[in-house]
Formats: sequence, C-alpha cells, structure tokens
Amino acid sequence: MRARIDISEIESETKIRAKYLRALENEEWNLLPGPTYVKTFLRTYAEALGLDAKLLVEEYKLRHERLSDHELARPIGPTRATSGGRGRGPTPPVLPRSYLVAGVLLALCVVIFILSRVGGKDHKSSSTPATAGTPATTTTAARTTAKPAATTKRKAKPASKLIRLKIVPTGTVYACLAAKGQPGARINGATLTPSTPPKTFKSSRFRLVLGNENAELRVNGKRKAFPKDAVTTSGVFVQITKKGLSALPKALRPGCTG
Repeated sequence: MRARIDISEIESETKIRAKYLRALENEEWNLLPGPTYVKTFLRTYAEALGLDAKLLVEEYKLRHERLSDHELARPIGPTRATSGGRGRGPTPPVLPRSYLVAGVLLALCVVIFILSRVGGKDHKSSSTPATAGTPATTTTAARTTAKPAATTKRKAKPASKLIRLKIVPTGTVYACLAAKGQPGARINGATLTPSTPPKTFKSSRFRLVLGNENAELRVNGKRKAFPKDAVTTSGVFVQITKKGLSALPKALRPGCTG
C-alpha cells in the first residue's frame, strides 16, 4: 500500500493468485494449500516487494508452523512384525494415537513454560542497572542491547537499488527506452496508444525518448512530471535515476531501430 502497487500487478509478476496474496496479507493460513506453499509464497512475495524473504519465513515458522498430522500419527519406537510361528513372545501393545498426541502436546507445554521462565529472567537481568560487582548482569545487558542492532542491520539490507518504471500512454506516442545493465532497448522504438497495456520495467537507471508528451511516467508507483528542460520541439528526452528525473544529454540518447 505504501508503494501504491496494485495486487493484480504483483499477481502478474509473481504468478501467485490474488486470493493467495490476500490470504498472506491477512494471515489466513487456512486458505492456503499448506505450510510448504505458504513459505514459498512468502519468499516470492517478499522478493517482489524488496523485503527480507528469509526473515519473513523464519517468523512464520516460529509463530505458526506446527507438527504435521503425519508426524503426530507416527508411532513412537519400532514395531515388530507379527508371525504365526511357535515359540515367539506376544507383540508389545501399541499406545493409542490419542495418548501419543496428548504426550506431544504436554511436552510442548513444558518446553514453552521453561522458555518463558528463562526469557523472563533474561528480561529482568537486562533491566537491572549494571554495576562493577555484577559482571554476569553486565554481560547479559550487553548481549540484549546488541541484538536489536543486528536485527536493524538485517532489516535495512533489502533497501532496493532498482527503480520501478511504468509508461502510461495518454495518446499516441513514440517511445524508445534503454535500461542500465540490460542489453538492447527495453522499448525498441514502438508506437504506444492508450490501449497498449503498460509494463513495469526495473533498473537502476533509465534513458527514455518520447516523440511527444502524450504519456505519464510512474516511478515507484508515483506519477512524475517531465523536467522542463527535457521537453523540446523534437521530443522528450529524460534520464531517470534514484535521485529523480533530469534532461537526457544528446550524447546519451538511446538508439532504437523501430
């Protein structure tokens, strides 16, 4: 929503159906095919938005992923094959599945209880003022203080260096577009009309030539006006970078065969 990206645009880019994308946004996991699909969808969706995919998947695992029914139903310990032969002892009884499920749930409750107690102690230790006579408290406080810094660094990593450019024709217009690091023209001298479906291009820098002003530029979802010095009687010549839009020098204008 902050980037003003429509859900249908993400659906086209990631090949994930819109209803699944909405389910991810609303955390309606029961509407998704299964945990494996959820993690795959989360990773693909995050990469499309320039977020930390690994961090989102790890958070989903910690908050929502549970043992599968197959793992809960699997018997504990090896089973012996029965045989009609003489001289063999009786087959050991197998515990009912409900007992196994109850045992696993009880073990999980115990683990959660222990972790909550340990976490409470760590929190209390970190909130106590450090003194020279309490080195253990100082170490815990230092470790607790350093942890958010590492988390902040990991979240700052996905700052995208790419620009999302969309050219929306408002009339008939000639267009020639080149992108940095991508061979050939992205739009090779094509004539665009309002009926032409607009495409989204990604790069760190664009060089654009238009035959006239019959087009709107949307950079990262925001509408941008042409620089005054980029509009001439022979056309519009624009250079697009993360710093903004500027007039494209004649020596840098792309050549298109169309």
